[in-house]
Amino acid sequence: MGIAADIVVIVVAALLGGLIAQKLRQPLILGYILAGVVIGPFTGGVTVSDAHEIEKLAEIGVALLLFALGLEFSLKELRPVRNIALIGGPIQILLTVGYGYLVGQWLGWETVPSLWLGGIASLSSTMVILKTLMNQGMMGTLSSRVMIGILIVQDLAVVPLMIMLPQLSDPASGLPILGVAAVKSVAFLLVMFFIGTRALPWLLAIVARWNSRELFLLTITAIGLGIGYATYLVGLSFAFGAFVAGMVLSESDYGHQALSDIIPLRDLFGLLFFTSVGMLLDPNFLLKNWAGVAQLVLLIALGKGIMMAGIARGFGYGNVVPLAVALGMFQIGEFSFVLGQVGFGGGFLNQEQYSYILSAAIFSMVITPFASGLTAPLYGLKRRLLKTETLETVNLPKEGLHEHIVIAGGGRVGQHVAQVLQQLEVPFVIIEMSHRLIDKCKECGYPAIYGDASQEMILEVANLAEAQQLLITIPHITPTETIVRYVHRHHPDLNIVVRAEGVEQMEALYADGVYMVIMPELEAGLEIARQTLLNLKIPIPIIQRYTDAVRLDHYHPDMQNQDGNQEIRLLKNARELLELSWERLGEQSLMVGRSLRDLEIRQTLGVSIVGVLRDGQFTSNPPADFVFKVDDLIAIIGSQAQQEALQGFN
Repeated sequence: MGIAADIVVIVVAALLGGLIAQKLRQPLILGYILAGVVIGPFTGGVTVSDAHEIEKLAEIGVALLLFALGLEFSLKELRPVRNIALIGGPIQILLTVGYGYLVGQWLGWETVPSLWLGGIASLSSTMVILKTLMNQGMMGTLSSRVMIGILIVQDLAVVPLMIMLPQLSDPASGLPILGVAAVKSVAFLLVMFFIGTRALPWLLAIVARWNSRELFLLTITAIGLGIGYATYLVGLSFAFGAFVAGMVLSESDYGHQALSDIIPLRDLFGLLFFTSVGMLLDPNFLLKNWAGVAQLVLLIALGKGIMMAGIARGFGYGNVVPLAVALGMFQIGEFSFVLGQVGFGGGFLNQEQYSYILSAAIFSMVITPFASGLTAPLYGLKRRLLKTETLETVNLPKEGLHEHIVIAGGGRVGQHVAQVLQQLEVPFVIIEMSHRLIDKCKECGYPAIYGDASQEMILEVANLAEAQQLLITIPHITPTETIVRYVHRHHPDLNIVVRAEGVEQMEALYADGVYMVIMPELEAGLEIARQTLLNLKIPIPIIQRYTDAVRLDHYHPDMQNQDGNQEIRLLKNARELLELSWERLGEQSLMVGRSLRDLEIRQTLGVSIVGVLRDGQFTSNPPADFVFKVDDLIAIIGSQAQQEALQGFN
């Protein structure tokens, strides 16, 4: 079967690796990389027949990831980080090249291999960083936008590095080639932003009108990969072209649908990429030279991380951003494989140096999710020890926060809650670590604190001691559990309402002591069912009775045995005897033209008319001489049987 059999082996191995990683609560990419090691050419057992062909397919994964990234991030969102990207990015590359040269010299390498080490180490892993940010729910934060801005510049630097590094013995001969590449890049960007911004949305609009989802998916895939391949043909980066195509489409009306459709394809080819990375690792070399590989990884990670943090700080970014950038971008990127192959093939790197760089790159990628996960606890420790940084807050009341609601998470759910509380003039504050969402809070006039809600100091700034309630709308279980456990220890009397995904999370959160867990999918399903039943003219009390029953069945079975819930059930039974419903009087109604005194409805049927809505005006408890008219909407209280008897008058 050739390459088809290889793909089957990779998918099955990646599935097993992913299941193990998920079971151990580790990032899936680690499972994919380890699966690649197992089926790679350096281990026995089941192996792929042609690793080189898989590497070519994996390039599609990189292109699709950057295409999806372009769809998700518009130019407007990247504009705030343009200075650190366009100026700080090149500075970081030059500094890392110099630092890598010093590391190579310290390791005893000659001048040219040392410079190659610096050039290779200057590039971080776009694929690993983006996947890590997605898994941690950090996309959209200021830290993520800074990293993405620098990554874009690094990807653009691949072509100049591939031109200049082989010309180190004669740098002048590489300048004309570099100049041609720069002209091509500028020409490509001009074409995309002056022609592509008009032609591509026009094409998608035509395809969308045909209502064929299959054709729409094919179109956006062809656009992303086709433009990427076009940039490759003119000597630029394949992935860079796909990214620019995504950014162009993100400004169109079909950007969100394109992103939704491309994600499954992106994840599948991304799996091939991470598995192919694992296939490059030689376990035998790693075991024999583990000390040297670990030393190289440590030197590169420390030096590059310090430079990343320093550049972020130098461009005015404070709080958690420098630490997040350092712990997220310290690794050697996937383009090191390409540059390393060029260096090894051209005789600039010997076999041992190439193997060291390859092993260090893979190992640094593997530890990236762990290192990035340390950002929040290390930042919390830093704040506790130093206590020098001031938190960014917006729209906080001058008198402080008292008797308020704390909303942890300023996403769509948190924003909806904030809108309701603001309209009802209920004091509240939002805690959010996405700079984009903080800007939105500022525009809407919502009080907000910029920071990670899972950090103790951030929570205390929100004055939990005087809060009425804590609402956690964060969609990720790990920070949610951290917040719940902290509040349960230090503020046990504070009611916590939490968002959860699935029954397993709900049960775990109730075990941690929350007051109420809400499952958005269940609530959406109940609302759809309610609207359906309303359209079928089923009385509102009956709909409410069934939706309450569904909620009671799904939200924590132990609630049924609590005294408060027994009281609720008794009240529900009583409510069945006193249901409120609305009836509209038609032209044939026996009530039209007559007063309450004439009808004697209360005496004969036992039904009470408690309100009348007429021409937009509501009359509560209408008097005995109130005369009914056609199209009056009357509010009735009574049992189901009494209300059915009243329908004989209407």
